[in-house]
Amino acid sequence: MPPNTKNPSTVVSETVREQLLECLFQHRAATTAQLQGMLFPAPHPEYLRETLRRLRKADLAESHVRRNHPSIWALTPTGRGLVGKWPQFRDRPSYSFSPRHARSAHTLVVTRTAMAFIEDARTRQDEARPLDWTPEVAHPLHDGAADGERMLIADALLRYTRTSPTRALLRAFVEVDRATESSERLASKVIAYARFHSNAPVTGRRTVTDATGLLAWQRTYPVFPRLLFVLTGAGPRALAHRVADLRAMVSEHPLTERFVDEVPAGAAVLEEMEESGPSAPVWWPLDGRPGRCSWMEL
Repeated sequence: MPPNTKNPSTVVSETVREQLLECLFQHRAATTAQLQGMLFPAPHPEYLRETLRRLRKADLAESHVRRNHPSIWALTPTGRGLVGKWPQFRDRPSYSFSPRHARSAHTLVVTRTAMAFIEDARTRQDEARPLDWTPEVAHPLHDGAADGERMLIADALLRYTRTSPTRALLRAFVEVDRATESSERLASKVIAYARFHSNAPVTGRRTVTDATGLLAWQRTYPVFPRLLFVLTGAGPRALAHRVADLRAMVSEHPLTERFVDEVPAGAAVLEEMEESGPSAPVWWPLDGRPGRCSWMEL
């Protein structure tokens, strides 16, 4: 092999460029500050902004200006087409992204939630990188139920490796709630997860299993992921009431009551997570236990 004759600064530039394209493909939209937080070790802010401007000039990324708010960056169709062919993304759908999506409060809050986990993992010296957060993970619900959703779409799936006191591979479904729907609608999402947890697919009147007799989720996950609700978009008192309503409604339904007895599930306020870290005792268990704990201790 010929010697590497690239200038070190050129190698760094290509690395930052590739990381930015990866983060924008995975997270769909992010502010400059969020992208700065995703990259590690983080480049100088002006260097990052210059790299983003070069991506925009190459028609790979675009910025969406919002009045009195930081600009939002997203990939162009050309950028998504390019990055979607990279090996790490070949199994991921390439979603189109419009200025309306970039300004979507829900998309931005999901990215905020991701940053809370990523930054906390660095502080704890755990492992949770930007690509360990996957937005909009979908699973069909073919369980023969006459009512209810036919598809479970989690706002995100988190893959997290805890390094101490013992090493553990953790997964969590994350649902982000901005207080835009009723507490009852929020609780109904737990029913969808409970159905997926007990889901043996049904075709016609017959239950379908494979040769091993696995449930639907066991074909994808070695252990059913935790279920984490992240609440924001209202004052502390209103959010505390939503958490209380969610806990009460879960305990009143036999399917969800059984589900939270078997699967760790909890709810927390995003602003408290950002202030103290998701690993702090800011999570209310949905199984009715008193007090709060870390999401790892649910």
